Amino acid sequence: MENKEVKIHLAPSAERDLENLAPDLALQLVKDIKKYLQNRPFRFSKSRLKKLTAFSPPLFRLRSGDYRAYFRITKEIVVILAITYKKDSEKIFKLFR
Repeated sequence: MENKEVKIHLAPSAERDLENLAPDLALQLVKDIKKYLQNRPFRFSKSRLKKLTAFSPPLFRLRSGDYRAYFRITKEIVVILAITYKKDSEKIFKLFR
C-alpha cells in the first residue's frame, strides 16, 4: 500500500492556540502532528488518534501529552481546527456540534 503524504493546514484559531503555548509544548505538538497525521491520518488508535462519535462531518482528535489537536480530514488535506488543554476539551466539543 502506498504511503501518500497529506497536506496539513492550520485554521486561524489553531494557529492562535499554538502561538499561545510555551515554545517547548508547541514544538512537541507540531512534531506529533507531522508524525501521526502527515503520512497516516486514517490509522486510528485508542491512545493517539481517535475518531470522535456524534459529529457530522466527522471530527478527530490527536493526543499529544496533556494537549489535544482537533481536526477534520478532507481528501488529501488534514485541517487542524483547534488545539486545547485536555481539561478544556468539553468547550471545544460545544463549538463543533
